[in-house]
Amino acid sequence: MHKEALAELQACTPDERARRAAAWQGAGVILPFPDSVFLGKQITLAPGCVILGGCILTGNTSIAAGCVIGPNTVLHNVTVGEGTELNNVVGADSTVGNGCAIGPFVQIRPNCRIGDKVHLGNFVEVKNSTIDQSTKVSHLTYVGDSDVGRDCNFGCGTVTVNYTGKAKFRTTIGDHVFIGCNTNLIAPVTLGDFAYTAAGSTITEDIPANALGIARARQVNKDDWVLKKKPYKE
Repeated sequence: MHKEALAELQACTPDERARRAAAWQGAGVILPFPDSVFLGKQITLAPGCVILGGCILTGNTSIAAGCVIGPNTVLHNVTVGEGTELNNVVGADSTVGNGCAIGPFVQIRPNCRIGDKVHLGNFVEVKNSTIDQSTKVSHLTYVGDSDVGRDCNFGCGTVTVNYTGKAKFRTTIGDHVFIGCNTNLIAPVTLGDFAYTAAGSTITEDIPANALGIARARQVNKDDWVLKKKPYKE
């Protein structure tokens, strides 16, 4: 948890926490489980938004109208646009646009800007990146130090490989890009608009617009290999 958020939690008494929840309920915020949420002193909640159980909202977090936050969502200094749903999300120092569907089990690390109608599905992590509107990152993917265009689709298991061990580099992805499952994008690399990657590829060179990038070895079958080598126990 962010150190500032932890300090805010420790400084708040149970009575004060209850008073804050009651005040927000009086202002039109929907809190079905008020005893199980923590609402920081500086946050902003629009009337009609829903904060479900297990949520911790701290810092300058702002939740717009029509949002459903939670359950079990932890936000610190995060701005969330109208009509967005965050389910089991951890986020800090970032902005999320309107009409997004994010979670469950998503981490939005600092310096991220998530555009309108973006979908981030289960077990997705985003760090120091921008993702433009209507892009879908559905599951099991890491997007770090990247600039992603609009209406892209990330296949399962995609990784932007941003760190060499000494330095970090950015990945640039254009609009309408389709990234096949289990693609590694070795930064710095750029994918043009409408580019595709074949599933299982490790991309180390730029892919021009409208091109398909394939970077994987051809399959070779060794007939009767198991019968000759018997690698497994009887």
